[in-house]
Amino acid sequence: MAVFSGLSERINHVFSKLKSRGSLTELEIKQAMREVRVALLEADVNIAVAKDFIKKVTEKAVGEEILKGLNPAQQVIKIVNEELTELMGSTQSKLVVSSKLPTIIMMCGLQGAGKTTMCGKLAIHLKKQGKKPLLVACDIYRPAAIKQLKIVSEKAGAGFFEQGQQNPAKTAKQAVEFANKNGFDTVIVDTAGRLHINEELMDELKQVKASVDVDEILLTVDAMTGQDAVTVAEAFDKALDVTGIIMTKLDGDTRGGATLSIKAVTGKPIKFCGTGEKLEDIEVFHPDRMASRILGMGDVLSLIDKAQEAITQEDAAKLAKKLKDQSFDLNDYLAQFENLQKMGGIKDLVGMLPGMGKLKISEKDIDEKELLRFKAIIQSMTPKERSEPKILNYTRKKRIAAGSGTSVQDVNKLVKNFEQTKEMMKRFGKGKKGMKLPF
Repeated sequence: MAVFSGLSERINHVFSKLKSRGSLTELEIKQAMREVRVALLEADVNIAVAKDFIKKVTEKAVGEEILKGLNPAQQVIKIVNEELTELMGSTQSKLVVSSKLPTIIMMCGLQGAGKTTMCGKLAIHLKKQGKKPLLVACDIYRPAAIKQLKIVSEKAGAGFFEQGQQNPAKTAKQAVEFANKNGFDTVIVDTAGRLHINEELMDELKQVKASVDVDEILLTVDAMTGQDAVTVAEAFDKALDVTGIIMTKLDGDTRGGATLSIKAVTGKPIKFCGTGEKLEDIEVFHPDRMASRILGMGDVLSLIDKAQEAITQEDAAKLAKKLKDQSFDLNDYLAQFENLQKMGGIKDLVGMLPGMGKLKISEKDIDEKELLRFKAIIQSMTPKERSEPKILNYTRKKRIAAGSGTSVQDVNKLVKNFEQTKEMMKRFGKGKKGMKLPF
């Protein structure tokens, strides 16, 4: 499921009609903008935000130099792209790092928004930057909340601190002292959530904030709740003066109303977004990249970021040598499957390629389960079969199929795809065109 796929489809439909015309009139632009406004409202974008956005775009788009330009439709799309970027915060908003360690991050939000899991995701993100994070359990009400955070911290490879059911403000203060003594440079405080906003919750959060020198107050909101998320953000910001927003479940949000509205309404930037259920599924939020994805222009920079995280320079050099020596085998093919999984899966990656967002790619076109079948098949082979696939006769294939819970046809398909990939990579090395994804 593509991020904001519904909104993206509607807006691109409007622009496809503009592109079909050689020139544009002021009336045609205004009609197109009315359609975009309807698309924004259907995506659950705040009414005032949508109205202001359309006003700004229209004022810039009906200028004489645009109407009389060589490619007015492209100029209008460029303006929409710039205004979408501005709407979501203009530039990436980085985490504050305290000059006096540890940096203290207070996490808050309602129950069900994914706050506790996001603590672990943030810890993993910080560890990749060489930080040593400590997760602090200050949710003393929800059953098993402390245990959940402990499990999350273990999976993330982060430190963990808890003092049972004692006052959360006192626990936060003791956690900072513990961090200082044990070399933790970042403290992430997981505060209590509630099913809805209430005065008791806010008072407790204010006490936690007052007990330690907080550098960041990050509010976790569920992107799929639309304008409810914006209302929650307003309430928390009024009480705590939050410094940034984390949008969770962005991978399931086909509308985009909260993400497009929250910065304009609260004035606070989106700093991170959750893009899946795994602890590694966290992305730094880039307004310009998100605007490009909404407009079907892809997000190549995020794709490169994911690739650099999944594939080390050493691995890339080894692969390049194997391609040059033509020694690419099924062991290398298996490694590429594992790299794809680290990067988030094919469906996520396809949405980041320019132009691919406009294509209606179904579950049948991209079968993630097929990758798992292919992995199981390769893992059921002997070392010799992996390095020399040409020895795979019917008897061997039958044994491999039985061992991997697949069929001989599946094994044949894997071998065929492997050969296609080898050929594709050979052509790529020679600079020839005509590449295609072999899955």
